[in-house]
Amino acid sequence: MTVLMAAGVVIGGALAGCGGAAPAPAPVPTPTSPASAAPAPPKKPPTMAPGPAGRTPVFERRPTGGGAAAKDAAEKVVALTFDADMTADQGARAKAGERFDNPELIALLRRLKVPSTVFMTGRWAEEYPAQAKGIGTDGLFEVANHSYSHYAFTADCYGLPVVAKDAMTHDVERAFSAFRQAGVRNVVPYFRFPGGCYDDAALRALGPANVTAVQWDVVSGDAFATDAGAVAEQVLDGVRPGSLVVMHCTRSAAPVTAEAISRIVPELRKRGYRFVKVSELMEG
Repeated sequence: MTVLMAAGVVIGGALAGCGGAAPAPAPVPTPTSPASAAPAPPKKPPTMAPGPAGRTPVFERRPTGGGAAAKDAAEKVVALTFDADMTADQGARAKAGERFDNPELIALLRRLKVPSTVFMTGRWAEEYPAQAKGIGTDGLFEVANHSYSHYAFTADCYGLPVVAKDAMTHDVERAFSAFRQAGVRNVVPYFRFPGGCYDDAALRALGPANVTAVQWDVVSGDAFATDAGAVAEQVLDGVRPGSLVVMHCTRSAAPVTAEAISRIVPELRKRGYRFVKVSELMEG
């Protein structure tokens, strides 16, 4: 929120002459604000055009073809993304003490000044509203949609329960509603399928949601990993200019992500990479 404050200043005084009366002070002109000084409207995040028959478009990485995209790719940009997973039926596990959040990871990203995109489930935002708001009002981050329930949008997706086709758009919209309820502001119209699983029917079903689906080209392997070095090595081996990396922001399911990030970020910077959010990666 931008707060504009105006203060009036009264200028007065007398000049002591050499034995004479002080001249009256010159009038102070009232400053005027040129039209060009007006704040620019917020920039809309880029999206991809719908596919055939209104299918939801899918973005995986920045193209490396000719033109401006090739120039940007040569500049070595990479987007780190973090899935804040929590399925709709895991409330009892959270009450029992299981942690689906990872505040240490978010704090580390802030210390390292790494712009990032967090793909958040609506259920996660409901469980951790203060953290959701903190992430979603920090300009370092943008929040994208990872469904409300973290149920699968296709069958046979890592054993996840499946969302009915006629309920898919509602599930996505319910997540956006949960973000608003938590006070999340930096929301982008991007969606990540739970498990990364989708098919043509899911792309058709999500057309009314007006989102761009975001996948990845680098799998970090941090889910359920116990070796931070192996996670870091997998990311460092896979990143190319324009890459999009998938990681996780859930302590119980990805306990070594923060440690891996502490190795990944300095090394990629040493190699000349610049970290960007998905919205900036998509602009290219």
